[in-house]
Amino acid sequence: MIAELGHYALILALALALVQTVVPAWGAAKGDATLMGVASPVAITLFAFLSLAFAALVALYLASDFSVVNVVDNSHSRMPTIYKITSTWGNHEGSMLLWVLVLGVFGALVALFGGNLPDRLKANVLAVQGSIATAFLLFILFTSNPFQRLVPAPAEGADLNPVLQDPGLAIHPPLLYLGYVGLSISFAFAMAALIEGRIDAAWARWVRPWTLAAWIFLTLGIAMGSYWAYYELGWGGWWFWDPVENASLMPWLAATALLHSAVVMEKRDALKVWTILLAILAFSLSLIGTFLVRSGVLTSVHAFATDPTRGVFILAILAFFVGGGLFLFALRAGTLRQGGLFAPVSREGALVLNNLFLTAATAAVFVGTLYPLALEAVTGDKITVGPPFFNLTFGGLMLPLVLAVPFGPMLAWKRGDLMGVAQRLTLAAGFAVVAAVVTAAAEEGGPVLAPVVLAIAVFVIIGALTDIAERAGIGRLPARVSLARLSGLPRSAFGTAIAHIGVGICLIGIVCESSWSLEKIAGLRLGDQMQIGTRTLTLDRLENRTGPNFSARVAVFSIRSGGVEQGTIEAAKRLFTARQSATTESGIRTFGFSQLYVAAGDEAPDGLLAVRATWKPLVTLIWLGAVVMALGGLLSLADRRLRVGAPKPARRRAPSAVPAE
Repeated sequence: MIAELGHYALILALALALVQTVVPAWGAAKGDATLMGVASPVAITLFAFLSLAFAALVALYLASDFSVVNVVDNSHSRMPTIYKITSTWGNHEGSMLLWVLVLGVFGALVALFGGNLPDRLKANVLAVQGSIATAFLLFILFTSNPFQRLVPAPAEGADLNPVLQDPGLAIHPPLLYLGYVGLSISFAFAMAALIEGRIDAAWARWVRPWTLAAWIFLTLGIAMGSYWAYYELGWGGWWFWDPVENASLMPWLAATALLHSAVVMEKRDALKVWTILLAILAFSLSLIGTFLVRSGVLTSVHAFATDPTRGVFILAILAFFVGGGLFLFALRAGTLRQGGLFAPVSREGALVLNNLFLTAATAAVFVGTLYPLALEAVTGDKITVGPPFFNLTFGGLMLPLVLAVPFGPMLAWKRGDLMGVAQRLTLAAGFAVVAAVVTAAAEEGGPVLAPVVLAIAVFVIIGALTDIAERAGIGRLPARVSLARLSGLPRSAFGTAIAHIGVGICLIGIVCESSWSLEKIAGLRLGDQMQIGTRTLTLDRLENRTGPNFSARVAVFSIRSGGVEQGTIEAAKRLFTARQSATTESGIRTFGFSQLYVAAGDEAPDGLLAVRATWKPLVTLIWLGAVVMALGGLLSLADRRLRVGAPKPARRRAPSAVPAE
């Protein structure tokens, strides 16, 4: 009964999505306020039915209802409750339902908190959202029904993919989907603006908070996915340039460019055409990511679908929305009035430079990701584009951009003084030079450019602090005045500085982990030791342990440094009985911002255990930097100017009555 309830809720949701697509758009075209007013209640009701369908699927997993195909294929009665819940989206059908649910969440949020939007714009935005929901609900109902029954029902399920039986599944996909699908709002705003033919600074202010919210979630989702792969897959890398990893990176880069471009449009009424195009491209890249994961063209731990029918359906959705969006853009772009002019050396110019590098980096990742797939489809030849290509092209584009980051916020609008800004950044440059010299002197070996990259990271961090200090007049004005000015700065100023500091922190982690990691592989028996850097690992014991649905062989190591005991670390191999599939559970011990990473291999008949130990200096700064970036975005989102959007025109007061003389 629960499965039928969920299926029926999806059918009603499809009907509501069709109403949300057609009625508000018709009302906006005819100027009918009543029809346009249908958009908000329908969007909220659509979200309610999607929530009901999703709750039904969760209930089926919790009850281990093996009369449902989706539950049979992805669950087991002995799985912990948390994994029964996360199994809901740990498969193709359930994850697509989560995708549409998140779409419903954003539509409902626009309906509830879009009161400051003009009626026509709001109606068109929700109509576009409804059309996206319609397409994906059709996809789910016709190709990916999560409520399909199985007769007769088996006594037990096949279990969830062991790699996905991890807390990371509870965090990574929801965050990533909130970012992916959140960009649909930016796309909907762009389409609504093109339909209406009105694109101005107010539009940029309306679209920025939604884009920023999606960017925050996408940042956290990518970081969580990176850390999950780092500790779960057993190879110790934090980024492998996997095509599905790249599929999340590309919309993040486009969204970052869109955020900076929207600032120029809001402040100077410029870059209208480019900002609209970025809004279309950001969501288009999200759809491409969905296609890569769901189409079956990739073999990856991330990829779920293998049915070609699903791939064709997703490709049709991709072609409709991306092609339709670009076609409408081509029709309207020539009619858009250009905004204010600005000098190349200005804050606008710095933001344009930012956009150029970000879009070039996006293009490099796009080509490196999709070219092998396109070549195989056309010629049948298989090639691999690996880390060397991405590191050279992406790194070569991003480093100059990061170096320019401290200059942008300190340049004046319209026309800036580059030499003046350079003088104010002298202290930051001094710290950077000291960091490079000290690093080069302390670390013998490693890439020659590593101290330079580290210096750039320090320059970014100190430069962001310098910007805040300059705004507050610290060192130039009395302390009381500086404190008052500091407290009066908008939250977005602090948010920008914190996000840029996060970039610097992340870059420090990347360069240190990439340049000065130590790795050693050895075969150990009980009591044997291995040296990794200044630490000694001793294999103390091997234990057999059992979990709710797996058995494990656990290696326990003690850690010593300079003769001082520093605790233990455990690495294991797990065998999941239902699937007869093994996973590697790496042991990780954190020392400050650095980590000792240990992975155990197979045990030989003579008791010899293959062990790989890696010392990763400052590796946690990679993910800490991403969190700091997200916190900066969250602080900017809390700025009242973004929360309230463009102000409504004040009502004119009626003239007060003047008593007759």
